[in-house]
Amino acid sequence: MLGLAAIALAVALLPLVYLLVRTAEAGAGRIAEELFTGRVAVLTARTVALAAVVTAACVVLGVGTAFLVGRTDLPGRRLFAVLGALPLAVPTYIAAFTWVSTLDGFTGFWASAVVLSLCSYPYVYLPVVAALDRADAAQEDVARSLGHNPWRTFRSVTLPQLRPAVAGGALLVALYVLSDFGAVALLRTDTFTAAIFTAFDLGFDRTGALVLATVLVALTTVLLVGEGATRRRDARYAAVGAGARRPHTRLRLGPARLPAALLLAVVAALALGVPALNLARRLAAGVSRPGSLPEIAAAAGNSLTVSAAGAALTLLLALPIGLLVARAPGPLAAGAEGLSYLSHALPGVVIGLSLVFFGVNVAYPLYQTRWLLTLAYAVLFLPLAVAAVSAAVAQAPPVLEDVARSLGRSPARVLATVTVPLTVPGIAAGAALVFLTCMKELPATLLLRPTGMDTLATELWTHTGVAAYAAAAPYAALLVALSAIPTWFLAARTGALASQEGTR
Repeated sequence: MLGLAAIALAVALLPLVYLLVRTAEAGAGRIAEELFTGRVAVLTARTVALAAVVTAACVVLGVGTAFLVGRTDLPGRRLFAVLGALPLAVPTYIAAFTWVSTLDGFTGFWASAVVLSLCSYPYVYLPVVAALDRADAAQEDVARSLGHNPWRTFRSVTLPQLRPAVAGGALLVALYVLSDFGAVALLRTDTFTAAIFTAFDLGFDRTGALVLATVLVALTTVLLVGEGATRRRDARYAAVGAGARRPHTRLRLGPARLPAALLLAVVAALALGVPALNLARRLAAGVSRPGSLPEIAAAAGNSLTVSAAGAALTLLLALPIGLLVARAPGPLAAGAEGLSYLSHALPGVVIGLSLVFFGVNVAYPLYQTRWLLTLAYAVLFLPLAVAAVSAAVAQAPPVLEDVARSLGRSPARVLATVTVPLTVPGIAAGAALVFLTCMKELPATLLLRPTGMDTLATELWTHTGVAAYAAAAPYAALLVALSAIPTWFLAARTGALASQEGTR
């Protein structure tokens, strides 16, 4: 199993290693020439500033929404619990497309900040509302027994327990902003991802694209190292046990109940209402175009087939890593799990660019084929499958595997006849999540798709690029509809809905 896990990690890290090797081949002089320029400084400042602004906005929106939904007598809490998660179903490039086609002149830094914040705040909301649901009610009861009122108890006891969840959600938002390409490109905000794509796809400046990609890798690494330090510092906030699963005392908002509900309704209207109304208004015109239905059907078919292939390869690579993590915990397994996450933290445009160079120079038979795009999906979304496999295997009783081995079955037969059947539900859920995430991926698909093959995402991008908003609407609507399914399950699994029960 260790050997198979090593092979899977080698495949996953191939784009990153190749990117670094190709960049080093340019030589120190050329790297310095491309790196130490005013444009790189401006790109760095703008990208970091956008990540900082969006992360701060998402922390405010996410924590505020989670607090109102999870710990107050807010009217319509169950509705707002679902609405708080649904923006994840709207890919940022679809949100940008709907805003641009609705408001003239809606471009630039602050336009990107608004769109990315509205689409990304659920990354903070979901872990925080889950942490609120899991918090030990006994600690809060003790604080109140010492004379603390509900508001003081929340500030002094509950909020410190939320710091790891807030930090983790903020990291996801920052990484997402660094990796986003579609929204910033449509809103004409020149960040690293847009500059890398332009340098390669339009300017044919491969060395410049490589250097910019390496800088983006460095920024991502700094974020990951910072998150690791934050996690170690906040480890003291972790609970030792599961805590008492009792209803939590809800804070009374009093006269602020209706204004609070109105505020959440406004956020939901901006995040969901604008895309929904825009798509509904243009959908009929887009579907009625001559030849539109065959185009939509072909794009949907390509999306389904290449996403299915990506999900299958991802699970194949994730299985040995997930088994190692669940059945042989230790430094080696932890290292393998950490390495599997490294490429996932990189933007799709960087993965796509490195695989383009790899295909042209090393594996030319794969270049301009669906197999190279499938490999990109596996590299990008391997951690999603690893998490699903390891969690499913951890829940399967290892004693059954021991019994099978004691009866003389080989490890491979035990895996096929005992372990895999026990973990099928969890692995299937992970496969569905990877499949739908592949459906929404844009930058790597743009760089690696074979000539003449379009997906729902690339067709949307093509029509939006020439301001054919009605033609783009059917592709956007279909993507949003497909993405809403896992988002609903995500909201339910994190406790956003269950936390309402028994507390009214």
